[in-house]
Amino acid sequence: MDNKELWKRAFVTDPKAVKPITGKQYKGNSPKPYWIVERLTDEFGPCGIGWGFTILNERMERLTENDVLHVAVLRFWYVLNDKRGEFEQVGQTKAMYQTKNGLLVDEDAPKKSVTDALVKCASYLGFAGDIFSGMWDDSKYVEWADVEWDRRQQQASETPEQKADREAMEARGGELDALATYLIECHESGNDLAAIKAWYLPENWSADNPTETEERQYVWGLLKQYSKLRSTIKANKPE
Repeated sequence: MDNKELWKRAFVTDPKAVKPITGKQYKGNSPKPYWIVERLTDEFGPCGIGWGFTILNERMERLTENDVLHVAVLRFWYVLNDKRGEFEQVGQTKAMYQTKNGLLVDEDAPKKSVTDALVKCASYLGFAGDIFSGMWDDSKYVEWADVEWDRRQQQASETPEQKADREAMEARGGELDALATYLIECHESGNDLAAIKAWYLPENWSADNPTETEERQYVWGLLKQYSKLRSTIKANKPE
């Protein structure tokens, strides 16, 4: 069992579901809470059936004469592979604080504290992990995440036939990658004879596959940096 299977699925955040942090002394980004709710539902099912939470307690804490903090302790639970997991987290929000325009009272502080705790709980399972681990500070990563989510959305709209075709192509791509790796390993260990046999072995290619030529070109391209290996393969083509 891969302990990080869920983590890997949940880690990448859709750029469309990210918002800049405002009203804080620090800068950064955070996932939109309702998107987190949607992702939890994607993975576990409807709230209250596959996942949910209980507010264990909440309180107001006075920090200064004009600063009051609302704190909520939340117990989060979820069901994964027929096993129930649960843990607790704390969320907090300033319920009253001094601003340049006077004293401000936030009547939504309790709701915000619960949301804060929920997002923290989700992050412990890997949701929006790229943001919380600091990867979102890299613009190139954000560009990649945008492409990745477009790919996921395309896959989500596939018909069963399209999905089967794609998975077959991906599986074949993995086989071709493995073949290229084997050829390189043979060459680097001084066993070019084994590499030659593997390249010309009929079982490694789909003779009745109209894409066979493209498959050979793909593997040949993976050997681009091994010019001696390619020359050896060419020079030993069977009659």
